[in-house]
Amino acid sequence: MDLGLVGLGKMGGNMRERLRRGGHTVVGFDRNRDVSDVASLAELVEALPSPKVVWVMVPAGEPTRATVKELAELLSPGDVVVDGGNSRWTDDQLHAAFLAEKQIGYVDCGVSGGVWGLENGYALMYGGEASDVEKVQPIFDTLKPEGDHGAVHAGKVGAGHFSKMVHNGIEYAIMQSYAEGWELLEKVDMVDNVTEVFRSWREGTVIRSWLLDLMVNALEDDPGLESIRGYAEDSGEGRWTVEAAIDNAVPVPAITAALFARFVSRQDDSPAMKAIAAMRNQFGGHAVRTGAPAGGDVEGKTGATQAPGAAEAGAGQENPTSGAGPATGES
Repeated sequence: MDLGLVGLGKMGGNMRERLRRGGHTVVGFDRNRDVSDVASLAELVEALPSPKVVWVMVPAGEPTRATVKELAELLSPGDVVVDGGNSRWTDDQLHAAFLAEKQIGYVDCGVSGGVWGLENGYALMYGGEASDVEKVQPIFDTLKPEGDHGAVHAGKVGAGHFSKMVHNGIEYAIMQSYAEGWELLEKVDMVDNVTEVFRSWREGTVIRSWLLDLMVNALEDDPGLESIRGYAEDSGEGRWTVEAAIDNAVPVPAITAALFARFVSRQDDSPAMKAIAAMRNQFGGHAVRTGAPAGGDVEGKTGATQAPGAAEAGAGQENPTSGAGPATGES
């Protein structure tokens, strides 16, 4: 099918490539003219047959709001907008109501897979009316991993991003556990090879996971994580998860502690946070600190570095209207 894709950064660019490999026609727009297929949103919309489907992969918040608002003036009744960034579910509900006034459908889609999604596929959690989801289904089927799982129509509008938010909260807690275990193993004199201990856990244990695999990758590259500063960003979704838990009186002590641990990392050079930063770098190409930050909690400033290949993957700006940060959070 034909798809318009807005935002061709690390994930958006790879998603365009995966969809094209799957036989779809993708018209991409990005303010970086080197990676963009068209010069404007208007030209992107004009190039699509009806009913038109436009997938937005720009930073959450005002950049996404501005893009949705502009698309509302360009699209027609029966068309569909998909927000595949990391928007908060409350924004989804506002966007859906706004577009419904013009009889334009809206689907929110949480996307996980990071820079590995091009080859492995992306885990997808989407919310919206069944009729709108049906128009996008061929795209979902191509983006998802092979097999029967990896994609879900989670519920009504907002359900996709809410599910992805909780996914990222869980991710915080798992990463924190691996990181704390690594720090303890490194601390004692009796363990001679911490990297090999972690590697041994990858087969047959109850704690094996892809995150564990990535931790081993990071330790192979830098056994003591000496080149990484113990400073870990938070994408915002960990905070939203804790806020939602408070609103619904659901105890989430592990996720909350993992979020607060990242705040601690802004104050001193935590060994465990080196492990968190290394894992984030492995799965998402997130920048890591190699020295004191140049100022503020902004990822990617001076003193940050990326995983090999991450710069190429993120050559396009995620956001066509603003120079804000990446469209996606942890993964």
